[in-house]
Amino acid sequence: MIYNLKIPDDLDKISGLRMGDVLYITGKVFTARDEAHQLMLELHEKGEKLPFDPSKMVLYHCGPVVKRENNEWKVLAAGPTTSSRMDLFEKEVIEIYGVRIIVGKGGMGDRTSEALKKVKGIYATYTGGAGALAAKSFKKVLSVYYLEELGSPEAIWIFEAENFGPLIVSIDPDGKNWNKLSRDEMEKRKKEIFELIDHEGN
Repeated sequence: MIYNLKIPDDLDKISGLRMGDVLYITGKVFTARDEAHQLMLELHEKGEKLPFDPSKMVLYHCGPVVKRENNEWKVLAAGPTTSSRMDLFEKEVIEIYGVRIIVGKGGMGDRTSEALKKVKGIYATYTGGAGALAAKSFKKVLSVYYLEELGSPEAIWIFEAENFGPLIVSIDPDGKNWNKLSRDEMEKRKKEIFELIDHEGN
């Protein structure tokens, strides 16, 4: 199935998505890589609030390329970062900040799957190497936070997105994880092949 979601208006529709569904997202998207994730958790431990509400936005694993033009930021490229880098922090970020849509590249692990299952959230993948194409979906930079502390790629950028996609649901609200299922199937077939080779060799 193909879905066009407006965020935050359509957040309640996420629970009905399934692995393999295709999404296009319009609305607020914030970027966060490993340093931003770590900072978000550190601020929570200190009792400090974030200057935005992650629960009303899409979390995108991305270090965008931006430039200042006529007193405004312009997004030049916004390809996805490998999501496994964020696995160390993602469970806690989901639980603390109520994030329900995560977008990245390459899949995520069991801890993230379980956390998304609890909040009825999803992880979706975007094609790597398509940073310039993704940038066309980000029509406006609404805000940027922690730019001085983290530097441009690691800072938290908030974009106004229009038809950002196609995004493929890789972890669904039931916790089904495409990457894990694919790995398990690969290991099963590999074992079968080795057993066949061993049998024929004897």
